[in-house]
Amino acid sequence: MKSGLFCRAPKPDTIGALYGAIVAQARLPAFYRSFGVPDTVAGRLEMILLHTLLFSRRARSGAEIMGALGQGVFDRFCDDMDANLREMGIGDLAVPKHMQRIGEAFYGRGAAYDAGMAGDGDALGEALMRNVFDGAVPERAARLATYMKAADAALARQHDTDLAQGRISFPDPLTF
Repeated sequence: MKSGLFCRAPKPDTIGALYGAIVAQARLPAFYRSFGVPDTVAGRLEMILLHTLLFSRRARSGAEIMGALGQGVFDRFCDDMDANLREMGIGDLAVPKHMQRIGEAFYGRGAAYDAGMAGDGDALGEALMRNVFDGAVPERAARLATYMKAADAALARQHDTDLAQGRISFPDPLTF
């Protein structure tokens, strides 16, 4: 068993590469044009949450370094959300409340999506319909659920060493 003393912390550029790829995937026009995700601040946040959560799921299932990567990506996500709130003009006093809501959304969606991914039923589609599509358009939610399951499987096949070097890939959403 490895001691935490011998496990190197991930380099900031590795975290930056991973988070950059997550955000780039979340911003693909296919999600907004083809899947019908609302092209709004809330819709874009949902897609960043979704992809960050997918990476977090993968990080929990890997070697010890993956835990550090998962935490690093989460920390970068929080820094990015904080910076975006400030850029949108949210005042210093209101940022913590908004960050608390984002944190609650992250953990709430994480629990709902994990449960949906583990189940055989429509729980994932229902969670996506509620969170991403505001309770409407079940066929879009089902399509996004199919993509999410495929992305989860694709991430599971990626080697820890590749991820630890900042190399991550997601499936092309247009194939779903």
